[in-house]
Amino acid sequence: MRSSLISAAALLCLAWGAYAQQTPAKVGVISIQGALVGTKDGQKASQELDTKFMPKKKEFDTRQNEITQMQDQYNKGGAVMSEDKRNQMARDIDEKKKRLQRDMQDAEEELQGEQQRLLQGLGQRMMAVIEKYAKDNGYTIVLNVSDPNTPVLYASSAIDITQDIISLYDKTSTNGGPTTTPATPGAVTPKPSSPGGSASVQTPRSPRP
Repeated sequence: MRSSLISAAALLCLAWGAYAQQTPAKVGVISIQGALVGTKDGQKASQELDTKFMPKKKEFDTRQNEITQMQDQYNKGGAVMSEDKRNQMARDIDEKKKRLQRDMQDAEEELQGEQQRLLQGLGQRMMAVIEKYAKDNGYTIVLNVSDPNTPVLYASSAIDITQDIISLYDKTSTNGGPTTTPATPGAVTPKPSSPGGSASVQTPRSPRP
């Protein structure tokens, strides 16, 4: 679930522009993935997903084991079964597989919806903190190095503000930090991509025969 949260966090932000306060330009880099999952709110969100979906995962594992046992029984004893019993067992196995696949797909869609809901709120609050930090510290631009669409080939650890943002977020957050990003000219507010975006979400795999 945590990896799912980390993976889905990459959808929240592209390269983000701050405001020119001085010359030469002052550039900072941040891993939005690391920042989101490193905050207390991010850890809480990950735990919420674990708590909600772990029972379903255990249920799916149990059902998959049952199907595997039935398949083994069919393979080993099929030759000595009557044709009617063999056909009935084959139908039962097939029906259980189809039902499990449908339920796992439903759970995957529900998980993605929960991730989007949690990350949208976290992302908005995180962007407000990043903007405040960048303006207070005179940054001209802050780049999200955890986004594959941001072409950062090298960045010195000296300009990495990820830990500073985590600390500032947690310090200013009584229940999730600022609720909205301040409206200032020229700022770029991130928008979550649709569930069909580039991030991969780890969910229970469909059973194989």
